[in-house]
Amino acid sequence: MHETLRKHVRRGAERALEGFPEALRPEIYAVSFRIWHEDQDPRFPYVAVGYHTETQARREGPPARWHYPYWLLDGFQRIGHVPEDPVGSALHLAEARAAGIWYADDLDEDLVEEYDDELVRRFDEVCLDAARALHSGGHLARVLGRDVPVVVFDMDRPGWEVEATVAVNPVELIGGFLEDHAGP
Repeated sequence: MHETLRKHVRRGAERALEGFPEALRPEIYAVSFRIWHEDQDPRFPYVAVGYHTETQARREGPPARWHYPYWLLDGFQRIGHVPEDPVGSALHLAEARAAGIWYADDLDEDLVEEYDDELVRRFDEVCLDAARALHSGGHLARVLGRDVPVVVFDMDRPGWEVEATVAVNPVELIGGFLEDHAGP
């Protein structure tokens, strides 16, 4: 079977979930998909698959429940074009080259922006697919004992987390998230 970045990120997200500490699993009310780019370079994307717990939310107060700046962001498995994921790096590079959107540092600035936008869009789709698959494949329910929402965010794109989170979760799981992000 031919390995793709999409399959690799799906399996990596499943493995990350399986690696969540068993003692914390009953406390986890949301899984996080933090999309980021090494050195803020869209050519080097990754997703860090983490979680937030009831204890953390109580400790930080009501704003912390659905707002990622209050969540744990470090120490989670990173999947994608990063040194600790050589397979993900090779797959991402091969797919970007095949699509004609990989570039060297000396590329014309106008093209850099166009290629960066496409690199970001493609990696977002891979991550959104992986988050959906955690639900549709029953992986969240198997590992955590129940289905919980996956909150997808990129700290460089405030507000995008609403669109992304809505796109990957059954609506019945994100009522509190949507209410909290409804604004004034």
